[in-house]
Amino acid sequence: MPNGRFGGRRSQGPPRRRKTTRIKTKRKDPIRVDGVRPRPLYIDYKDLELLGKLINRYGKIVARRKSGCSAASQNAVAKAIKRARFMALLPYVGN
Repeated sequence: MPNGRFGGRRSQGPPRRRKTTRIKTKRKDPIRVDGVRPRPLYIDYKDLELLGKLINRYGKIVARRKSGCSAASQNAVAKAIKRARFMALLPYVGN
């Protein structure tokens, strides 16, 4: 049989490695107020120390994958940052 584009045989190369399964660890959500996660989740727009950690030096909101926030807390962070920008507590653009 010809070894066509969708042919049966694999090209002769090194043998495939099996994927190793990783153990998923639950990451801690960094949004804490006095060591406790606030319920209902509300982040104060006047807490510039916390909000400053969640924007980069260009003034952009840091992504969930980098900040480690859950979806709900990232949504609250984005609202708080946008509110603080509107009140002129945080800059829209960085340096």
